[in-house]
Amino acid sequence: MNITTPSSTAPNELEKVACVPAWLYSADGAVEQVHQWVIEETPVTIYINDREIVTLLCAGRHLDELAVGFAYAEGFLDGPDDMKGLAVDHENGRVLLELREDTSLAARLWNTRTITSGCGKGTVFYNALDALLAQPMENGPLFPVRAVWERMEDLHRLSQTYRRTHGVHNCALADASGIRLFRDDIGRHNAVDMLIGHSVLHGMPLADKMLLTTGRLTSEIVIKAAKVGLPMLVSRNTATTLAIRLAETVNMTLIGYARAGKFTVYSGEKRLG
Repeated sequence: MNITTPSSTAPNELEKVACVPAWLYSADGAVEQVHQWVIEETPVTIYINDREIVTLLCAGRHLDELAVGFAYAEGFLDGPDDMKGLAVDHENGRVLLELREDTSLAARLWNTRTITSGCGKGTVFYNALDALLAQPMENGPLFPVRAVWERMEDLHRLSQTYRRTHGVHNCALADASGIRLFRDDIGRHNAVDMLIGHSVLHGMPLADKMLLTTGRLTSEIVIKAAKVGLPMLVSRNTATTLAIRLAETVNMTLIGYARAGKFTVYSGEKRLG
């Protein structure tokens, strides 16, 4: 597989933030001119076999992982062997993904996508059968209770961009002993797709990992995680009723409000040791 990065080099984390002038208003009537760090927002268009598939709003980093993770999670490819080429054009905001198989049917199905509750008008190839097609997961390894909140504390400490801007979602893949991969972005879907893309590109197993996120636990995030075999999904935020029902269907451990040494288990409690 040929992977290239034409036009310009990939930006690092702190190149994607900007310091802008602003006015700070206080309840006592005081007004002060300040400078505020904000996250850059970049439209990036993914092309699969020369067909424009979707434009995602993101922070403009790890675009190879974003494109591969998106394509894998949405059914355009089954693994790295399906890929012939991957080119990232940072200057023009494009990722060109070449696959061995014809993707015309998948592209037509993609046109029936549903607009989801994700940040930045996230989209997902969402159909009621998706959860049923994902086979219920084996219970697998136990995750120590203490490891859940320890990994969430690790997640909170990692993002320089979050500390500067408070404008991104943090996501990570972790096991009981530590965080193995961290990504952040303006949209939680994008950050999760980057993690999935990295696992596809580098052969990282997911059956022994937990997915950590700062975003809401909604049905599309549960389906995305279930499709790639992630057995545990943990957030510092809440879950929706549909997310809980889907997690129960696929035997996923779903945990919310993981903060300050506590968390709420909505499903899959048998996976906790």
